[in-house]
Amino acid sequence: MSEDKNSHIIHTIKAYGKSLLGFIRRRVNNDADAEDILQDVWYQFSSVINSEPIEQTSAWLYKVARNKITDKHKKKTETLLDDMLATDDDEEDGENFKAILYAETSTPETEYLRNLFWDELFLALDELPEEQKQVFIWQELEDMPFDEIAKLTGQNINTLVSRKRYAVLHLRKRLKQLYLEITEY
Repeated sequence: MSEDKNSHIIHTIKAYGKSLLGFIRRRVNNDADAEDILQDVWYQFSSVINSEPIEQTSAWLYKVARNKITDKHKKKTETLLDDMLATDDDEEDGENFKAILYAETSTPETEYLRNLFWDELFLALDELPEEQKQVFIWQELEDMPFDEIAKLTGQNINTLVSRKRYAVLHLRKRLKQLYLEITEY
């Protein structure tokens, strides 16, 4: 790497490091995740700066940070789907289901199935007692840690874990038919 590019990277990190970390922290639930995402942004920046110039560094950095945050949330949602739809049955069906929901290309069919899944998920969530629903949403969809939920609600962490467990069991049962219909397709 040339000395000029090296100094540009160091200058950029000094100029944007704190504000970029603050931006990321406001969008994720813990400092470790924020620091991991920031490290990924700097790694991508150092890789790109070697191959092509970046005209608007600030805009580029924040766009990459937003993309990394989105990727983290997608990964979390994919884990959520794995947990909710876990079956001891045919593993291949589960892979087909995820392939449909996470298809890179968007077709009218995959968009319909994705929308159907999310609609059914939220309908099933509405069937839950409010406490179970809220814990599930905070913990799984908003990625809020149990200790933070406990502080917010004043409830014991074990109570919150139990409520989430009942929510997951209900969602598995409620979404199983949709899962079967999609995987048999």
